[in-house]
Amino acid sequence: MSNKVSNFYKNIGIWISEKKSHKLNWKELIKTCNSHGYNLIKLDLERPLEDQVECHVFLHKLTDIIAAADQGDPKASCIIGNVEQYLSNHPNITVIDPLENVRILLNRYYYYSILQEETLFQSQGIYTPTFAEFTTCNIEQNIEIMRHRGVTFPVICKPTIAHGSKSAHEMILIFNEKGLNVCRPPCVVQSFVNHNAVLHKVFLIGNRYHICERPSLKNFYSSEDLDPIFYSTGEVCKADSQSTLSILDPHDKADIKMTLNENKIKSIIRLLRKKIGLLLAGFDVVIDNNTGDHAVIDINVFPSYDSFPNFFDHLLDCIDEHVNNMSNGDSCNNKSSSKADYFCNHRPNGLINVGLDPLGVIGMNINN
Repeated sequence: MSNKVSNFYKNIGIWISEKKSHKLNWKELIKTCNSHGYNLIKLDLERPLEDQVECHVFLHKLTDIIAAADQGDPKASCIIGNVEQYLSNHPNITVIDPLENVRILLNRYYYYSILQEETLFQSQGIYTPTFAEFTTCNIEQNIEIMRHRGVTFPVICKPTIAHGSKSAHEMILIFNEKGLNVCRPPCVVQSFVNHNAVLHKVFLIGNRYHICERPSLKNFYSSEDLDPIFYSTGEVCKADSQSTLSILDPHDKADIKMTLNENKIKSIIRLLRKKIGLLLAGFDVVIDNNTGDHAVIDINVFPSYDSFPNFFDHLLDCIDEHVNNMSNGDSCNNKSSSKADYFCNHRPNGLINVGLDPLGVIGMNINN
């Protein structure tokens, strides 16, 4: 990747993990950046950023490093400290996305609380399943916490920290009180919603979104006889997953498939814009097979956009919009105190479903 700087081009400094880097089509991304008037520069966070290149845009996925830094890792703390100092020294850089906003989604208990506090959701048939945080291994105390919070079995036990290690994506399905002994705090337990093994993933790029369908856990019920089930979301919920945990039992096969309501999806997006203010994010929705209500069960920073149509084009359009806003004097772009309001008020043309077919076929429920 060239570090040559043109007088015409602006520079996008990018940092992503090696794992995510290998999945990107770098040639296509560089080509798209160039067509929008940008050089793409791969940053080395172990070298002083001041010595590398003048950045006009800082594009990153630092979630794992931020999570490690917040848990006291000295190397990660040093890296994040250097990045924060660099961005502080250069307030005109367009940051996608500000570290303060990213931190909101590193803690599952915190962002579930944001969703739960939205009073308008209930009247719209939108909710996040009841949840509780465990900070102790004392089962009696944890049972009381669950009762107080209205959490019912079966539950999904998830690490409170949503990024930073492989374990952040390792879950446990627990059917009864005795199964709580496998929980390792800090963790969140969330009531499991039967949804006929169908997960809807919503990918966001600024004011653009795309919805696709993924396999998920089959229907489960509370039981005193069942042992906890350990699984990874990558094993169950990827596009090509073929886990036995996703195969519906004969008595659960539904004659009528629940339909995703796009207006409800838009309501969720608007809340995330207002409360969190990230340009690159995604969230997971399941449809309660008893009520048809839409349950938000997870939110992610800079997710995989494998199924997002023309991802690079939409990404660069989004970057253009925000660079132009900076040039026009919207200096609040990188200030976390006003970031959410900024995003809420500076999105052109409302929300755009990039999966909308010209013939009127909505780009949802697509098997990729």
